[in-house]
Amino acid sequence: MAGSLKKLAKAESCRLMQEKLESWSKDYEINSCDQNLNQCCELIEMTSVIQGQLFTILNETSRESGHYAGVDTIKTRLLPWLGTWFSHATSGRLFETGLFLNQDSIETERKLRQLATSQTLQLQDLQEELTSTRLELNHVQQDLKASRAQEEDSLRRLDHLNDCEQQIERLRDELSILDAQKSVLQSRIARSRSPSPRRIRSRSPSPLPLRSCSPGRARSTNASRHAFLVARFGDIYSKDRFDAERILRTYISDMEMVQRIIYTAAVESFHAAKMAYRQFKMRVRKTLSIGHSGPESLEDTVMDYIVRHEDLYDVQASVNEVIRSMNINPKISSTPECDFAVISSFIRELCRVAFSMQTLTPPLDVAFGMDGEFFSETKYHRSVDSDYTAALVAYHVWPALMENDVVIVKGEAVTKRGALWSHRSRSRSQNRSRSVSPLLSHLSRSRSPSPQRSGSPSRWQY
Repeated sequence: MAGSLKKLAKAESCRLMQEKLESWSKDYEINSCDQNLNQCCELIEMTSVIQGQLFTILNETSRESGHYAGVDTIKTRLLPWLGTWFSHATSGRLFETGLFLNQDSIETERKLRQLATSQTLQLQDLQEELTSTRLELNHVQQDLKASRAQEEDSLRRLDHLNDCEQQIERLRDELSILDAQKSVLQSRIARSRSPSPRRIRSRSPSPLPLRSCSPGRARSTNASRHAFLVARFGDIYSKDRFDAERILRTYISDMEMVQRIIYTAAVESFHAAKMAYRQFKMRVRKTLSIGHSGPESLEDTVMDYIVRHEDLYDVQASVNEVIRSMNINPKISSTPECDFAVISSFIRELCRVAFSMQTLTPPLDVAFGMDGEFFSETKYHRSVDSDYTAALVAYHVWPALMENDVVIVKGEAVTKRGALWSHRSRSRSQNRSRSVSPLLSHLSRSRSPSPQRSGSPSRWQY
């Protein structure tokens, strides 16, 4: 008995249980429910262990005092307590079994603590990973904001560039208008210096004024002038042509007739410009042949002079000739409600380009086309309203540009089945209707280059 008591005293189980009670009392408010229950179960387990050891000492003490020693104490104190304990107990296991169970529960609790510790560490790792992920997300959001700001800045710059381009286009348009006005003034000055077209027809042309010329200029600038004139011809087709169409549509509702008028104006402009170029070249050759003594040939000197002094070209005379030819053209002259002078600026620009193209080596010209010819893929594009199964050209919209019988810029044509025959029958009926009235036929024959056509809004001036 003395050995068991000493062993119990040395174990200091009661002191350890007291410390746990004090620690639990301090942490009770901050602990979770599971933690408080674990503390309580731990104290119960410690109490059971101490009780088991005390019952062992009780048993040994009663044996040492004799067979009937301590009976009164056991009756008055132990048995009533045991009765109360057994009445509340759920099983009749012995204290040794309870001790083993306590040891198992301690081991389980230790494992649970280890599991809780590992879960806590995992939770900390997850929290750290979550924090790092949030930091990365913040960085990504900042980068996204910076990218959006850069994109908005780029869009603003693009809008600014578009505004600048629009301003440049407006300035170019204004510059073109100024150039046109300059050309008109130059032509007026040239007409004031030279005799009128009627006087030129009645007598021999006057010699050209002698100006300085650059030897070899026509040959050295041939490639650059070729590229510029081809590009300008394309601009007239893509821009100026539509402006002329809008002007004509205010007087003529038939779109086919409008396109025929523009095509005729282009062809007649090239014809008039070529004729004017030949006459101008003959005058230059006649003037320069008198005192020519340079190292270059007379032909090269004449070409250099023409390239240098294209402003002497009387473009208004060519415009008058084009309008006169259009007035007597049977395909388009049946539109008395419109004066062709309304597109004189369009014709003037075509004449300038056509005249300059004659100074190239080799010169450029437009292709010859007529209604009813076979459609050529190498010379023309089909219009959007064409019948793509038709093989014949109903009418032409724009001529092709040629160089030594080689197409360098395609034109545009309309192909439709039966359109050619309907147009011919319409032309015959119009001719018959015009032949009924002698007055109308007399008026059509008596047209001059610069009359006021019936129905025109105002007289066009030079």
